[in-house]
Amino acid sequence: MAARKRKVSAAAEVPRQQARPTVSDAAGDDIGAAEMNRRVSEALRRYRKQRDLSLDELALKSGVSRAALSQIEGARTNPTLSVLWKIAAGLDVPFHELLETPDKGSAKVLRSGDAIVLRSSDGRMESRLLSPSGASSAVEVYELRLAPKGLHRSTPHPKGAVETVIVLKGALRVSTEGVDHDLMTGDSIYFRADGEHSYENRSSHEARFLNVIAYERL
Repeated sequence: MAARKRKVSAAAEVPRQQARPTVSDAAGDDIGAAEMNRRVSEALRRYRKQRDLSLDELALKSGVSRAALSQIEGARTNPTLSVLWKIAAGLDVPFHELLETPDKGSAKVLRSGDAIVLRSSDGRMESRLLSPSGASSAVEVYELRLAPKGLHRSTPHPKGAVETVIVLKGALRVSTEGVDHDLMTGDSIYFRADGEHSYENRSSHEARFLNVIAYERL
């Protein structure tokens, strides 16, 4: 694993290029858009009211416009991965709390066909939530797939959050605090995730990796 200093630009998630590849679709692991919109709408409304936040106040805290928040809370739009991360950060809740429905059973099972899949706006990053509904809110587990030459800049998580990334397939560059870390299949990295960080696939093949996010406050 190599590490070197690099200045991370404030550009969009991925530079616009011609014929950009996207992650391949995994059949059967997508919940319907209408069902996901309903879950997010209910969770957004519930947490916003619990925190006594107006749409304008949440817009300031999250960086998501009031109009977009209104559309999402009304289940009238399909939010992207980056928008949901911003909302979760603005509400100060673990990301998966926006996606899951309450479940009070002792054993938690998440079938592959029921896993929630979210994609970045450019289609090059795919995130699949592996934490079953009702699991610990202090830890989230995701399977991420990043298309060849794909770059995803992550929204900083709440203070004290940390990530452990394990590469399952391909090669991955993880940048955190201005330092690049090049990982190969089987490599892993642990880092603070409450600052700027990004994932980049510089190869010509899809990268697949696990991401475990732990929150300090819970």
